[in-house]
Amino acid sequence: MNDKPLSLIGLARRAGKVALGFDAAVDCAVKKKRRFIFTTNDISPKSLKELRFRLSESDAEILVMPYNREELGAAVGKNVKIVAVDDEGFGNAVKKLITAMDEGEELHNGDKN
Repeated sequence: MNDKPLSLIGLARRAGKVALGFDAAVDCAVKKKRRFIFTTNDISPKSLKELRFRLSESDAEILVMPYNREELGAAVGKNVKIVAVDDEGFGNAVKKLITAMDEGEELHNGDKN
């Protein structure tokens, strides 16, 4: 499995550009102009529905990652199912990698094969 998205989220966390957990992610997304919200694939449908409802008025993008809570927790150092990335560069890079993974593409050193 490609772990580049998790590595980037971990790097963003160390740079102070990540909010962890449901409430922190929602609060930051509502206060900021643009935000990326990434969730694990084991988030409950009820939590995902509530997240979408709470962020319906914001410009935040919600993406479900192909990772579970334990994998995301290992990357950020805390057992969470939702992270918000405040930095547009980090957010776009993670989004691009996840989208490529969903489409079945493999990324090697930034090049598509």
